[in-house]
Amino acid sequence: MTVKVDRVVVAPGFLQNPEVRRWFNGVEPAWTMLEFDSFNSLHHEPSASNQAIRLEPDLTPADLSGSAVARNAVILLRRAIETGGLNLTQTGNLSRSVVAEMIEIVEWPGFDKAEAFRLNKVINEPDFLPLHVVRVLIKEAKLLRARRGKLVATRLGKDIVSKEQHGALQAVLFHLGFWHLNLGYFDGIQIESWPQSFIGVVLWSLSASADDWLDRETLTRLCTVPIAGLLEADWDIGSYAMEARILRPLVWFGLLESRWAGKAGLGEPRLYRKTPLFDRFLKFNVQIERPDTRH
Repeated sequence: MTVKVDRVVVAPGFLQNPEVRRWFNGVEPAWTMLEFDSFNSLHHEPSASNQAIRLEPDLTPADLSGSAVARNAVILLRRAIETGGLNLTQTGNLSRSVVAEMIEIVEWPGFDKAEAFRLNKVINEPDFLPLHVVRVLIKEAKLLRARRGKLVATRLGKDIVSKEQHGALQAVLFHLGFWHLNLGYFDGIQIESWPQSFIGVVLWSLSASADDWLDRETLTRLCTVPIAGLLEADWDIGSYAMEARILRPLVWFGLLESRWAGKAGLGEPRLYRKTPLFDRFLKFNVQIERPDTRH
């Protein structure tokens, strides 16, 4: 499930390529405003040596009330602590009894439990995406570990709960999810790790362009760098990947909000925009090109 984040190289004349121009369809990507060094720095994960992007860990539970990931991670960690461990199946997933209990507790944006399970008599962990996402993230973060058929809280997991370090939890899970896991694992779209492979550029571009409600097609072209597989595709697979791997997960973390463009229903597009948490949680230190130097 790990993803290697490589630098995307934009060759001279890239934006003048006819196929690229057709794909952008008249939209000028936000990242073209960045100076070259800042564009490159955003291709690397946040670290002490890379301050182009920083995650704010000093946020309170109230600040993070819109983060379904942080909220439900705390719930799962507390339950593991209170019960001495959550039962696992032989395949390493949470047992059906634990899943059934969590279905009654977990709340997740855009997830209709009644509709999702209307035809399911038996519900396994992977069938309940919100729980599966949170369990994968906190286990990969080493806040829970498997022991004797149970998923138990580690010392770090216990500390986060007892000290109410919800901001640090959000930062750790966000960093892990976007820079170290392949979120394509949850969607099955046949296009490797794009656009997660340059998530820093995408996040900065969203910070600059997602103040108003926009659809996934527009945000994809404002915030991403297309690759050959997208330009050659018979349908707009890039917008599907952008929504599944970036926009929806950002809603889960409380950084974006979404609504239907019209009446809710099949085929009706969703619109996205930043929440106040986006700019409080994500901090950027980049340089913008002056208008007279852009080309």
